[in-house]
Amino acid sequence: MKYLLIFLISMVPLIELRGAIPVALGMGLDPIWSYIICVFANMLPVPIIYFFARKVLIWGKDKKYIGKFFTFCLEKGERAGQKMVKAAGRGGLFVALMLFVGIPIPGTGAWTGALGASFLNMGFKSTVLSVSLGVIIAGIIMAVGSTGVFSMIGL
Repeated sequence: MKYLLIFLISMVPLIELRGAIPVALGMGLDPIWSYIICVFANMLPVPIIYFFARKVLIWGKDKKYIGKFFTFCLEKGERAGQKMVKAAGRGGLFVALMLFVGIPIPGTGAWTGALGASFLNMGFKSTVLSVSLGVIIAGIIMAVGSTGVFSMIGL
């Protein structure tokens, strides 16, 4: 049941594995299995986001009750994509997306990265590989930080 909880937390936008890994370690779950489960669960929504989120957001941006939120999400995705292009140029998008997703702060996870990549028409395979590597990096940072290694070395 606890592993199911971290699986589900890893799929929640903005929280993702950045929140699930500390929760898993706080519950005393096995760090390796927790890491694997969180990375896998965090990546599950990526294809759906890449192929459908943009279309749904465009459809809903002018709807009465959901329009403001959908517009906010569209603008956030567009900004994320523009930031990546500005920082890395068209040729460096793969690395820029990987680093963007790999920095474990709210708003830079797999959801935002996949949405930004879809706005930039980055290829599906490149997006999945880049986001996967970013999620792996973020997971390592969160696991190391959550186990107290940083405090042990004085950071």
